[in-house]
Amino acid sequence: MSALYLWIAVVFLAALGWWALRRSRPRPASPAGLPTPAKRAPTPRVTSAAESPSVPTIAAPSIPEPVPAALAALQWRQADDLIPTEREALMNALRAIPRPPGSLQKLLSPEFLARASSTELSELVMGEPVVAAKVLGTVNAPFYGLQRPVTNVGQAVTFLGMNTVRSICLQYLLADTFKPENAAIQRVFDTVWQASAIASELSVRLSKALNLPDQGGLATQVVLGFVGHLATASLLPQAALAAWLPQNRVDRLAQEQAALPLSSGELGSLLLREWGLPEALIADVGDINRLLVTPSSAMPPARVPRVALGFLCSRLGEQLALGQRTGLANYDAMQDIGPDTHHLRNWLAHPALNGLNAALAAPELQSAVQRMLQRTQPAG
Repeated sequence: MSALYLWIAVVFLAALGWWALRRSRPRPASPAGLPTPAKRAPTPRVTSAAESPSVPTIAAPSIPEPVPAALAALQWRQADDLIPTEREALMNALRAIPRPPGSLQKLLSPEFLARASSTELSELVMGEPVVAAKVLGTVNAPFYGLQRPVTNVGQAVTFLGMNTVRSICLQYLLADTFKPENAAIQRVFDTVWQASAIASELSVRLSKALNLPDQGGLATQVVLGFVGHLATASLLPQAALAAWLPQNRVDRLAQEQAALPLSSGELGSLLLREWGLPEALIADVGDINRLLVTPSSAMPPARVPRVALGFLCSRLGEQLALGQRTGLANYDAMQDIGPDTHHLRNWLAHPALNGLNAALAAPELQSAVQRMLQRTQPAG
């Protein structure tokens, strides 16, 4: 029996030694002499915009672009940043600009913008005989290529649509307010009127193509965004006018703040408030103007597409009116590199604007731009 126990002990010790020897051997190398790869962590799942429709994503650039030096050096000044004497002098200068006709307030009231019918718009226009005549003159211009003349405002509204007629009325009502006696200022005004007309038409067409809501409201905000340009042209020294408007918006803003001492965007907001326009409308116009210095992350994502499109249309309207562009053929908004588009390109990455370049390249829009450039008749 003792021999049996001894034999079992020997077998157990031999097995234990074999197991210890196997544990001490190095693991074989992976194929081709490469080290054994580490265990890969699971790839995190990214929720798509389609799965989270209430919170659209904004695509960030893979490599953030450095902020242009001129933009980085710019500090957007607001009215509250002025010392009391500066603010009072500026407000007195703005109050010297005549108030627009009372129909402007009705045209821009929230109720009218939201619910007005074509009949109500026609009645409003006919209440301003000079504006009615200019609306009819506009619709019968070669720009629209009518086979038969339009003889009443109702027909004009039916043919052009309420958004376009509202923009035309707005431009002419503002033209009655800004009537410079100086020929140099008038030339600048004519360019601004043409820029606002082009920008307004672009905003209507592009917002419709992109299925953005409240297309008429956006066109209204775009036109009102040029009120600050008109106020600036009225207040700047005449010697500075020729070089002012053709500059990019960053350099222009620096010149405005050095001379006035607020930018055209802030002047426009102050003037619209002085005229008693709705605060929500003033805020929307201000957002478009301040995009120049505002990252897209500072704006609620749902508002990004409208503000971005408004800024883009305003900028393109200026460039087309100034002759800096002769059209929009082959224009790629994301390849438009400049200090005044640094933030804009991030705004344009919003998913709701994915079809922007296709909308810009549409033959109908290209033809409309060329017709708009043939319109040389100033609004005033």
